[in-house]
Amino acid sequence: MAWISLVIAGLCEMFGVAMINKVNRERNWKSYLLLLAGFGGSFLFLAYAMKDLPMGTAYAIWTGIGASGGAILGMLFYGESKDWKRVIFIAMVLGAAIGLKLAS
Repeated sequence: MAWISLVIAGLCEMFGVAMINKVNRERNWKSYLLLLAGFGGSFLFLAYAMKDLPMGTAYAIWTGIGASGGAILGMLFYGESKDWKRVIFIAMVLGAAIGLKLAS
């Protein structure tokens, strides 16, 4: 269950990052509320996952999902570069997260 919570925390982190972009475009209460909900859910699920998982592993995977997911969202929805080198490095981050899960 801790691993599922950690993945949900990472997905909430991705949502929060996307909401930062929304806040920069539309400064209204709904955007700020969604931003707080994304990061709030992220921290809540991360804290739950860390009850059973080592801090270093949980934090590394959480940041990996958030960082690579944010980059992927940027490429898909915000016109950021889709250069093959960028995709390879994102895959390396995700591969490292999977490796940490297998080693734990």
